[in-house]
Amino acid sequence: MTDYIKKILSARVYDVAIESPLDPMPRLTKRLGRPVLLKREDLQPVFSFKLRGAYNKMASLPREQLDRGVICASAGNHAQGVALGAAKLGVRAVIVMPRTTPAIKVDACRARGAEVVLHGDAFDEALTEARRLEAQWGLTFLHPFDDPEVIAGQGTIGMEILHQHTGPIEAIFVPIGGGGLAAGIATFVKYLRPETKVIGVEPDDAATMAEAIRADDRVMLPSVGLFADGVAVRQAGEETFRLCREHLDAVITVDTDAMCAAVKDIFDDTRAISEPSGALSLAGAKAWAARNPGAGPLVAISSGANLNFDRLRHIAERAEIGEEREVLLGVTIPERPGAYRAFIAALGPRAITEFNYRYAAGSDARIFVGINLPGGKPEKRDLIAALERAGYGVADMSDNEMAKVHVRYMVGGRAAGLADERLYRFQFPERPGALMKFLEALGDGFNISLFHYRNHGADYGRVLAGIEVPPAERARFDAALEALAYPYVDETDNAAYHLFLDNGVGAEEVRR
Repeated sequence: MTDYIKKILSARVYDVAIESPLDPMPRLTKRLGRPVLLKREDLQPVFSFKLRGAYNKMASLPREQLDRGVICASAGNHAQGVALGAAKLGVRAVIVMPRTTPAIKVDACRARGAEVVLHGDAFDEALTEARRLEAQWGLTFLHPFDDPEVIAGQGTIGMEILHQHTGPIEAIFVPIGGGGLAAGIATFVKYLRPETKVIGVEPDDAATMAEAIRADDRVMLPSVGLFADGVAVRQAGEETFRLCREHLDAVITVDTDAMCAAVKDIFDDTRAISEPSGALSLAGAKAWAARNPGAGPLVAISSGANLNFDRLRHIAERAEIGEEREVLLGVTIPERPGAYRAFIAALGPRAITEFNYRYAAGSDARIFVGINLPGGKPEKRDLIAALERAGYGVADMSDNEMAKVHVRYMVGGRAAGLADERLYRFQFPERPGALMKFLEALGDGFNISLFHYRNHGADYGRVLAGIEVPPAERARFDAALEALAYPYVDETDNAAYHLFLDNGVGAEEVRR
């Protein structure tokens, strides 16, 4: 531990990095009833903390090694840190990025003089290619997190926080991908202020460190969610795991909606727009504060702002749900004149944010409705209870991922005669040919009965597909999906599907 403290105190990060401000968040402070401060690493020259560790590692290398050049694999912030550091030191930098990397990040690296090699559709393929080129060209590989000099560079953020806020701090919240930032901050803070909690925060669909600590071993997750792409790491580093296990007080997880709400909180208080992983620690701070009332100051790290502008649409849609100020409901109403007006009256003076309805023959109609809830979770409970007392069938869709991403735009899409239809959510790489690869994998034996795609400005596309799969062909179909290797979720039993998209038979089970 003492060795790391020395490394952090002597880290050469300020050749390229600024001492980022620790800004108060007055609106969120008022809402939570306790001081909240935001460490503004989004203000660094590459809009992320990553340049600290990357440059500190390069600055520690012998000149003759630097002169041979450096290489890394990255889809974003680490790459830009390496590119800036290499330009500062006057050395060759090769950055291997997946072909799915957004152009804004590729262009940013090239603008700083780095050579960009696009390879593969995912980080693991880019990493393999970087290691091959490292050996072929005699370059030095710069790991994004699992390196003592990188960890020490990121640890300077903890040193700055304690310099900037000399009073007590109840807890510091740190985003975790591979764990370099958390390891560096926790090691420094626990050495000087052991009473201050240091809490790691991960997305619930990329809980790499949480799973490793639970298993007391570095686990390899089969897959990770890509919404917070800056922390989408399948396995924690060996050294980062050792340090995080020893020094972190806890690791908590949050969902996509909570991150979107935190992006909005940062904007409301600073007028800055964070990337999802940049708002991750603030989302964790809010979740922790809700479970741990108190008055002590909380510090969160705004770790990055490298956001594709197109993603703001999706973030804005989900922020209100993340703040629990909007509820999405599937409601069954009588299919008769006046029923629509009666339902609106039952909602009272609340603002309707979304309303999807289509006439269907029969005695019941099903609507998908979004309702603004200034009173948050208590008002949501009261509203659902009031609607049920009024005789309406109500299904809360606020936490249903398929409903929020797809079904809300497809209400009324039932088709008769599809007894063998199955429904799947897919993640397609956002590149030409991805759909053709999907169709070729299925072959001619399976009929696509439903297909919905909506671009959210990410590195991947979200697709909902209905496919007719006779029971006798299920094994062959499953084998085709495995060979395709696109991440997918079977949604055939999803309540939202039975309420709004299938032939209505399954909806009876949902109501019961």
